Amino acid sequence: MEQLPAHRPLTIVQLPDGQHVYADPAALPVQQPTGPQVVHIHQAPPDRTVQRVALGSGVGAGAVAAGVYFGPLLVGALTAIAANLAMLAFIALVLGWAVVTVVRSVTTSTRDTGRKGRKAR
Repeated sequence: MEQLPAHRPLTIVQLPDGQHVYADPAALPVQQPTGPQVVHIHQAPPDRTVQRVALGSGVGAGAVAAGVYFGPLLVGALTAIAANLAMLAFIALVLGWAVVTVVRSVTTSTRDTGRKGRKAR
């Protein structure tokens, strides 16, 4: 077993045509470093636009991380608040309808059907 050559790990490499292959890094030709990748804001997905603007304007990674974390958290909190308010409004509507129905039925049954006033004498 000691006669075997040392194991060289294979790495995943993306070829210029976009395919990913397993290759030995020593057998690959040297690639020239490319310039920075430019991503325009209008091509970014909607949930990443704020982060790209923040990074482009020189804001630090902490602000971007806060946007990534607190953005969905804020949406979830506002959704929960809206759901609670909708449930409370529904309960208030049902209770109001019940009170009006009970009051109408009580006042209608206790109303005297006999005529009162001057002509009844």
